[in-house]
Amino acid sequence: MLKFDKQWRFDSPGDITGGVISAFQDFIGIIANQGSRRDTLEHFKSYFAGAAGISSSWSSSESWAESDLYDYMQRAAANAPLFIEAFYDGCESLRKAEPDYAIPDVPRINRVLAEHSTGYKIDPPHLRSVNASDAIPVPQNAPSLDEQAQELIQQSLKQSERLLSEGLGRQAVQEALWLLETVSTAFKGLETHAGTVQGKYFNKIAEDLRKRYKGQALDQVLAWVTTLHGYLSSPTGGGIRHGADLKQGIVTHPNEARLYCNLIRSYISFLMVEHERVTKS
Repeated sequence: MLKFDKQWRFDSPGDITGGVISAFQDFIGIIANQGSRRDTLEHFKSYFAGAAGISSSWSSSESWAESDLYDYMQRAAANAPLFIEAFYDGCESLRKAEPDYAIPDVPRINRVLAEHSTGYKIDPPHLRSVNASDAIPVPQNAPSLDEQAQELIQQSLKQSERLLSEGLGRQAVQEALWLLETVSTAFKGLETHAGTVQGKYFNKIAEDLRKRYKGQALDQVLAWVTTLHGYLSSPTGGGIRHGADLKQGIVTHPNEARLYCNLIRSYISFLMVEHERVTKS
């Protein structure tokens, strides 16, 4: 049983999306094919019936068991936390009963919840509410970048957010750092009043830009970006980019990962807008 706001058990904070129902049905089908299909369907029936506030009785046939399970899942979907708990508890109890079965783990379940923007993630033993608005917005359309570059940026941002939702903070920050370095290459070869940006890699590009825009906002922002990049790259600092020192390294906690990702997102957003400005000028 997951821990969450007790009032959610009586007052639903919202329903679950059809995409999650479909995904979990597919998972149950895969699990069921590893042994007694009917027993597995009946197993999950009892959990979703409980989430719907009704009792479950043994179905007269396998096909009816599948139909009844779908009905219980549809009813339980009216309360998203109870629906998620039903599937999670059903998986965990079956994992203990059938250790040889392949059963979705928490990161896989959280991926489904994130892909369908449910606003929840499992952090055993808790079910936590997550808000997509916690992420700093990044422009989706940057006129100075081509369509392929913009698509790459949005895909990487989504990947970083998905990793965060799955509790993989270090990997999420790594993805955001990779994107920061990638976006910085848009300035490579840029002609300015003080010369051409010669750098090929992040640190050199940032150094060239700072020289050419000394005393301006871009200079100051790149100073902050470089400091963050250096800290996260250091094995005895954030330990994200070049690995962590096994003796002196530190663990990236979820709140730190969110902070780093949001800082990087804000810098990426600024650099994208600045790229448009300086290319026009």
